[in-house]
Amino acid sequence: MKRARQKGVVENEAPQTSQKSKKQKTCSYSSVFGECDLHSSVDWGNLPHHVILRVFQFLPLVDRARASSVCRTWNEVFHIPDLWRRFEFELSQPATSYLKSTHPDLIQQIIKRHADHLQYVSFKVDSSTESAEAACNILSQLVNCSIKTLGLISTAKPSFMNVSKAHFASALTVVFVNSKSLSSIKIDDTPLDDPSLKVLVANNSDTLKLLKMSSCPHVSPAGILCVADQCHGLKELALNYYILSDELLLALSSEKHVDLEHLRIDVVSENPGQVEFHTIKKQSWDALVKHSPKVNIVMYFFLYEEEFDAFFREETPVTHLYFGRAVSKAMLGRIGMNCPRLIELVVCANGLQPLDDELIRIAERCKNLTAMGLGECEVTCRGFIEFVKMCGGRLTQLSIMEEVLIPDNDYSLDRLHLEVSKHLGRLWFPDMMPTW
Repeated sequence: MKRARQKGVVENEAPQTSQKSKKQKTCSYSSVFGECDLHSSVDWGNLPHHVILRVFQFLPLVDRARASSVCRTWNEVFHIPDLWRRFEFELSQPATSYLKSTHPDLIQQIIKRHADHLQYVSFKVDSSTESAEAACNILSQLVNCSIKTLGLISTAKPSFMNVSKAHFASALTVVFVNSKSLSSIKIDDTPLDDPSLKVLVANNSDTLKLLKMSSCPHVSPAGILCVADQCHGLKELALNYYILSDELLLALSSEKHVDLEHLRIDVVSENPGQVEFHTIKKQSWDALVKHSPKVNIVMYFFLYEEEFDAFFREETPVTHLYFGRAVSKAMLGRIGMNCPRLIELVVCANGLQPLDDELIRIAERCKNLTAMGLGECEVTCRGFIEFVKMCGGRLTQLSIMEEVLIPDNDYSLDRLHLEVSKHLGRLWFPDMMPTW
């Protein structure tokens, strides 16, 4: 009996060791699902709420709505407020859009049950007027909201610009009046106007930090100043160049106005030769930088080469420059001479003349330059290496298409990447055009 009992103990030890091994292999599942017996089937209806919530956060809205019909527990999680703090309404007409529209019945359910939970809301609409009007109708229903971030995104023009000004202003007023805590607003290509901005300021002056409203033709410098006068926490402002003036910059530089951290200016031309761009005086730029010495001035250019005459003839404190269309050698030469605060430069296209001298001048004069991107341009390998040598390790971002670099008698492309890597202090290769 004693010997048999001992044998039984030995026999029982093996399953315990095996079980321990299995437990070690499945411990990662236990950390997600909690303590449960994974050797039996999982009761999906009784998963902890935090696990279901985590799954729902990765699902598109339509799939999340379908999953909510699995059982009562999943439906309860579907309506947890945490899932509805951040939401994007997608509105489109099936015959004319690639967007997958949010179903109208689901939208009404969201408004009915979760309007007071929505905090970070954006509307993505296609080019149809019907979709933009639908977005305005939804905005008009958000009477119990506490939105912090609002974005209106047109995937193609005209969209919101085809909605009547009165309808659009009325819809925005509902959100502006009821939210009381708006901190970030991004509204491009819309009929936003000065009276709407006054309503925004009257109700959200203590919370507004970012206002981005490019291509809003009904907004005037007076509307911008109304925001700057009252919203003392404003840190980021984005507007079109046609609003910018010496008077506006000087007003933003007075003591009573905010210290901006980011000023974005979009310089856009749809019809070459039909818009004559004005010049901002150096004294006006200097006043802004003196008032807000750390301000980043970001300029996006979508002009044709013949339209650049008004820019960078005097020193300009721009820090980030993006050229979406072709820009001439002469213009890049001006940048090297008159943009000493430049941090980032991106040139999407240029002619077929090498930019060696222009890049070297930029390296010499722009001591803060840390990021450079070149697309359809030409630079000799020798000139490019000289540019990198002068900038050194401060170039944290260097995106140059391989087609930009022209081999010469001194450097081949194979040798170039070694030389550039040496001066940057890290391994570097030019970008390659993707193939399909």
